[in-house]
Amino acid sequence: MNDYEKVIHALIDPLVEHKDSIMIKELPGSTERDITILIVAEDADTARLIGKKGSVANALREAISIKGKADDSNIRIHLKFESFGEDDAN
Repeated sequence: MNDYEKVIHALIDPLVEHKDSIMIKELPGSTERDITILIVAEDADTARLIGKKGSVANALREAISIKGKADDSNIRIHLKFESFGEDDAN
């Protein structure tokens, strides 16, 4: 598990009901400085992680972006949320 996964788990585990079913996967970014992280969860947990009008998702994106800038690597981290059995990501 890389550092980003640990930070994300620390942020989202208190928000979800099914911590064991959370899947976090790093996807290739469009550039070397970009990292896309896919978070897959149960439907209800995905709804909690996105929040009304995306408020929780935006807060999570803001918090994790600090990690990308903290070690002077200036990495841009993008979060995508998806539910199990769902074809599209948010």
